Amino acid sequence: MSILHSHGTDNAALSSYRLKLLVFIHLVVIGWLYVVVMMAVAEATNTTGTVLGAIFTFLLYGLAPVALVVYLMGTPGRRRAIKQREADAQEAARRAAAEATKATEATAAKEPEDSGLPDQRGEAPADAVPPVRKET
Repeated sequence: MSILHSHGTDNAALSSYRLKLLVFIHLVVIGWLYVVVMMAVAEATNTTGTVLGAIFTFLLYGLAPVALVVYLMGTPGRRRAIKQREADAQEAARRAAAEATKATEATAAKEPEDSGLPDQRGEAPADAVPPVRKET
């Protein structure tokens, strides 16, 4: 059980455990579906059975429970994947913010370039519309 709760550096043992668990789950699913197929065949070939009854036996005793169990067993893996994607996105955002900060500091350290705008270098703003004189 210590492998289940391991948060240390023993990733190889943990991945080996997960692989063994995955193989075991697949074997159980295959075995259960085999039993249900045999039940459905017995239902279909019985003198009082029907093919429709066999189909419902397969669906209700086989596919529905197996699909539910497989979905529920996959929940921890989906949660891990979501957390990993969120952590990767946060790390990418941190890197982008750090690079943006470095770029801002680098441009602030340089002498500002003349942008052509009048108020960028302490110049007085010019009138947008020049004064109009009366022609004589």
